[in-house]
Amino acid sequence: MKKACKGNLPALIFLLALLMVWQGGAMGMNAAYILPTPVQVLQRLWELREPLFTAHLPATMTVTTIGLAISLVLGLALAVAMDASDVVRRMLYPVVVVSQTIPTIAIAPLFVLWFGYGIWSKVVVTVLITFFPITITVYDGLRSAKTEMAELLQTYGATRREIFWKIKAPCALPYFFSAIKMAVPMSIIGAAIGEWLGAQSGLGYFSRRMMSQLDGAGVFAPIVLLSAVAMAAVGIVALLERKFVRWRGESS
Repeated sequence: MKKACKGNLPALIFLLALLMVWQGGAMGMNAAYILPTPVQVLQRLWELREPLFTAHLPATMTVTTIGLAISLVLGLALAVAMDASDVVRRMLYPVVVVSQTIPTIAIAPLFVLWFGYGIWSKVVVTVLITFFPITITVYDGLRSAKTEMAELLQTYGATRREIFWKIKAPCALPYFFSAIKMAVPMSIIGAAIGEWLGAQSGLGYFSRRMMSQLDGAGVFAPIVLLSAVAMAAVGIVALLERKFVRWRGESS
């Protein structure tokens, strides 16, 4: 515990310094509708806690959970398929890369036109943003398995399925958790972008509504809440990683 606190001390000091700079700059500007102070943001977050926590946060987390689940299934399936067949890899890899060159913010309004203001337009945005790191990172993890070990098992008559589960999957596990730690905050960002561009609820929608009212602290309040949720989710994933991938910590 002490070691973990000591390791996080530089980050905490840096964060405190940023907050002090923000507080001083906002007080010097004296225009809360443009740049509120951190204290004003926290006060506004407390004042808006009921609608944020009971209505808008659950809406955003529903989109995030569904989008992340779809991205996991899609990303893992693509990674396994590309690792299993060079033909599939040559066919899919360029498409996966090209998908990330699409300006999501520009085409997100089209998703609203296609799927309406319901949940699925936001889910599509989330999937488009998050499946790429999962696919590529897990694929790299599968490819990192040592060829000599696979060939050794083949000489003992192991099938491709057995080689996959005994060698490739354990090698890809650390990559998988790294992909999840990247995808979790990106999925929350994707959900917020979708809500910002067209929604009837959610933290992104709430932030846009506060902007239309020139409520600077109200704009920042859901953003701070999103950041806190993302950090908590990444922390949970990191705990699971330490539990299931213990050899990574031992090697370091």
